[in-house]
Parts: sequence; structure tokens; C-alpha cells
Amino acid sequence: MKKKIVIIGGGIGGLSAGIYALKAGYDAEIYEKNAVAGGECMGWNRKGHHIDNCIHWLTGTDEKTSLWQVWNTVGAIDKDTKYADTEKFYSTIYNGVEAILWNDLDKTEKELIAISPEDEAEIKKFIEYTRYAESCTIPAEKPMDMMGVKDYINMGKSMANMPKVMKEYGKINLREFAARFKSPVLRKLMMDYLPADYTAYSFLVSYGTMTSGNGNIPLGGSLAMTNRIVKKFKDMGGKLYTKAPVKSVIIENGTAKGIELESGDKVFGDEIISAVDADFLFKKLLGKEYMTDEWKKAFADRKAYPVTSGFQTAYSINDDFSGQDTIFFDCDPIKIGNKSYDRIYIKNYGYDKSFAPEGKAVLQTCISQTDDDYAFWKSLDKETYKKTKEELEEKIRAAVIKQFPELDGKMELLDVWTPMTYVRYCNAYHGAYMSFVTTVGTKQLRVKGTFKNVSNFYMAGQWIMSPGGLPIAVISGKFAIQRILKKEKRSIDI
Repeated sequence: MKKKIVIIGGGIGGLSAGIYALKAGYDAEIYEKNAVAGGECMGWNRKGHHIDNCIHWLTGTDEKTSLWQVWNTVGAIDKDTKYADTEKFYSTIYNGVEAILWNDLDKTEKELIAISPEDEAEIKKFIEYTRYAESCTIPAEKPMDMMGVKDYINMGKSMANMPKVMKEYGKINLREFAARFKSPVLRKLMMDYLPADYTAYSFLVSYGTMTSGNGNIPLGGSLAMTNRIVKKFKDMGGKLYTKAPVKSVIIENGTAKGIELESGDKVFGDEIISAVDADFLFKKLLGKEYMTDEWKKAFADRKAYPVTSGFQTAYSINDDFSGQDTIFFDCDPIKIGNKSYDRIYIKNYGYDKSFAPEGKAVLQTCISQTDDDYAFWKSLDKETYKKTKEELEEKIRAAVIKQFPELDGKMELLDVWTPMTYVRYCNAYHGAYMSFVTTVGTKQLRVKGTFKNVSNFYMAGQWIMSPGGLPIAVISGKFAIQRILKKEKRSIDI
């Protein structure tokens, strides 16, 4: 009789665990709280338009990488996948000057030097180290603690240039990195995309992922990709139960035996995998007594281990709008809680014609939010929350029109969402859409996803490794199954 793997959460981590469980010869059942699977890799429809919540770029689209193989195995992408035709990472406008990070590094270098000749040496260095960072890939064959000497040698060869990047940019944050440039617009350019407290190397790796061709955008968006993975899971014989929120993990004598649903029903299995938010797992499903010192430290120190969310709006616009892809710009101060924000960005999804009716496109905006911002949103009652969203949307619309007057009278509101949206739909800690931010001088959170005081229980999902995101989520599901296989002394090659 086959072993049954019971998986809590139908996000990318849970779906990946389910597919690899089936591939390894187990039965697999997934229990998801929402009506559709996908977690934060999600999109939704409004007024005939599609709003994409997740993929700004998908790491692992280079067929030569092991991560591509994982994405291919779970049905997310294949050799025939079509990607958006985009030429740049993003652009920054400051004091009327626009600076662009093109996917073509030579073009970026030439244009940035033209903007700020006095920064030529620093620009050339930035470009050189971004080329080094292109070698950074996420090892997806097996968990690092299962690697042998040969695995580490091969990984070292494939990422031979990353030590140079870490040495130069691993001990400073983006604020310090930006200060190396004399040009005000280049300083903004280097700090706009990620929180200023992020380590600088994180930014170079992100840009290098794009310039290397390992970070494309699958057409159809996040929900379409999720649906492909769900189909693969079901076609393989997996069982997906939606609208089935889990109440707790059933533990008997230190062994996980199953789960209890909010409905009161109990589901038993041979192995239990949690692929939900880490905070929700410990506070709700498992119990704080199972938190390791690593988890306790990360959740207790909000300065060292911050998280990021966003206040976001989406609009329908005409598809002839000249603003392309992602653009950051100044705005009149917008106050959210006790903070004021004077930078905002728009992302034009006109590159994906499936997102809007003919002649239209979807434009989204975002103001990054932190732990403190989450506390503000959480403090609001229902009516104040609604009113605050409406007032902020009006200010954001005004900011966009001020920067792009051609949009005046041509923006139809589709939706507004906040950190609390992620809390409600995904039980996301402080509304985070990724894991803990990697800050300078802080040990990167990386856990095995097993627990000394409870057997037959495993953790998957983006929270097992900073900074999280889709790549960590998808490999975590595979890794959880490999740990089960190793326990059974079976081959982990799946």
C-alpha cells in the first residue's frame, strides 16, 4: 500500500511537494484554504481585465539551470513557453532625468555614463560585477545539507564569480551602495527597486538574473502558471481539496499523524508537510513550543529580519500609453500611518495582451510597506480601512497623472489592496509577499524544514530560506520529498 503524503497549503511550495510526492510513488493530498490554489502566485479578474499579483520576473527560465528543470517538472514552463518581450529591468525618473537599467548591459553602461560622466568608474564597476552576478543560480538538485564534496565543487565552478560579488557588495546595504554615485538620479536608480536595507549584492543578483536571460516573464501571468501546475498535479493523480482550511496538526507521542480541518474533519497520513506561512504554522497549526531558536530570533528582531509588503492599485488605461514596464518617480508626499512616501512606481502590463480587452492595458502602482505599515493597517476598523484606501488611491492617481499628464481622464480604477489583503488570503506574516529581507550583518535564515521534537513532519514554502519568493517555494517542495526518501533510504534523485 502506498504511503500517503498530506500537504497543508496549495501554494507553489505545496503543489511542488505534491507533484514530487507523486513522482516518487506516494499518494498526495493537498488541503487549501482558498477556493483556488496558488497562494501568493495569484491573479484575479476585474471589469474584464486581469490583475497579476506575483511574477515581476521568474528566476529559472534558462534551460541550462537546475531550477528550470524543477519548473519544468512541476509543469510551470517548458521549451515552448512564450515570454514577454521586454527590453529593460526598470527605469528611474528624478528631477526630469530618466535612467534605465536595460537587459543589455553594454547599453546600460553607455547610457549611464552619458548621464553622469563623473561616475564612469563606479558605473563600469557596477556593470562588471553585474556580469559576475549572472553566474549566481539557485541550486535545485538537492538540499545543501545533502550535498557531497563533488556537488560543492560543481556548484563552485558554476558560480565561480560570485565570491567577488559577495566580497565587494556583501557587507554594504543599498543605501551605502547608492552613496558611491555622485549623480542624484543614479543614486535613486540604485535604491528604487529593493528596500534600502537590503544587502547590495541582492540587487546585483536580481539585475544579473534579468541580463543573463534567466529571469523572463511567462505570458499569461501568475495565475496561468499556477493553473498549469495544478493541472499537472491532478493529471498525475493528486487530490486537491480547496475551501478546506486546516485548524491544527495532529501530533501523538511526538509524531505527526495528520491534520484537523476547521470543519472538524480529521485527515490522517504517513507524512505531513506544511507549506504555509511560517508564523501561521507556529502560532496556529503547530504551536510556539516547536519554534527553534532560529525562528524565535527572526520573528523577535524586526529590525534585523524585516519583511516587505505593498499598498497597490490597478487601473485600466489605453494601450497606447508610452510608459513601458516599470518606472519609478517622485510624487508629492503620501502619508500612510506615521510615514510619508515621496517615491512611487508604475508597472505597465501592456506587454501581455491577454490581460485586457483590445485597446486597453493594465497599469499597476505600488508603495512598499514594512512591518510598521502593517501595524497601521491592522489597527483600522472596517469603515476607516475602506475610507483610507479610497483616499490613498485618489492621491496615487493624482501622482501618476502629474508625472504622466497624458493619462488624465483615462484611468479607470480596477482594484486596491493592502498588506491586510495578503493576511486575509494567505495568512501572510505582516502581509509579506516574500520571506525575511536579507540585511547586512544578519545571518541569512536557512532551515532544513524538519523538527527534532516531532517526526514525520516537514516544512516547505518560501519561508525556509531568505529572501523567499517563487524559486525557494518550488524547490522547497522537492526538498521535503527528498528528505522523506532519504529517511526511507531510497534514492533522492527525482
